Amino acid sequence: MKYFIRKLSSLILTLLLVSIFLFISFQVIPGDSAAASLGTSATKETVEALREELGLNRNVFVRYFSWLGNALCGDFGISAQYNMPVSLLLKERMPVTLWLAVLSIALIIIISIPLGIQSAKKEGGVSDRVITFLTHTAMAVPPFFLGIIITLVFGLILKWFIPGRYISYSENPGQFLGYMIFPAIAIAIPKTAMTIKFLRSSVIRQLKLDYVRTARSKGNQENVILYRHVLKNAFIPVITFIAMVIADVLAGSIIIEQLFSLPGMGRMLVTAISNRDFSVVQAIVIYIAAVVVVINFLVDIIYRCIDPRVRV
Repeated sequence: MKYFIRKLSSLILTLLLVSIFLFISFQVIPGDSAAASLGTSATKETVEALREELGLNRNVFVRYFSWLGNALCGDFGISAQYNMPVSLLLKERMPVTLWLAVLSIALIIIISIPLGIQSAKKEGGVSDRVITFLTHTAMAVPPFFLGIIITLVFGLILKWFIPGRYISYSENPGQFLGYMIFPAIAIAIPKTAMTIKFLRSSVIRQLKLDYVRTARSKGNQENVILYRHVLKNAFIPVITFIAMVIADVLAGSIIIEQLFSLPGMGRMLVTAISNRDFSVVQAIVIYIAAVVVVINFLVDIIYRCIDPRVRV
């Protein structure tokens, strides 16, 4: 229980420090949401009136604690660009990013685990060499270039989807998933290759330890040793890597969302930065920080459950 409380306290403190650093950073950056929203043709009086309305002329500490209290209640302020609550914008955009993340993570896990195990089992064999060659190739291809290739082949040549024509889930669930699978593949392939390589190395390292030699001397079959003993230990370091991948995908893929015209969090972040819509930027950065911190928190808890050495 003390371990859980300590980790939870660390999570809360980290998010608090991120929020403080983030808020102060936006005070140092020249310009503000009011000036960016009204444009260069606005008069000084008009800008000051909008600053008064948005509360930008108050003391920085007053504004921070006011923003923090509202954020804890789900209120991240009003977007200067869209002139609507930021929480509503997040509610509209977050499902797209989450769906993209879920599809990408599912592809990564479904493909990487069996291929990583197969490559380790047949170390030095034909299948291992083929899988290693494919993983090295996939790791060398940037996701944005892969997205361009997918758009060219499956969109323009095979016409399996119409590039740039995003269809929402509420409009047509089937066409929505049919469109989302292509950007998910663009995200998943390089990360799948990295996961395969990491899992292969971890399994091979475990297969060379003394406890495996002891299990073999007792007459256990190779598959029994692999699936009952080796994988349990091999997955311990792999969990950290997979957690990093999950956090990265959940945080939003800015380039892929731009490339496939997806109205997700990453694309909105780029637009908000270019328009100095700081309320939106703050909310999205806090979301990204929360995703990373929560994923790390869950990994620490999972470690404690599956590895008894952590409890000692």
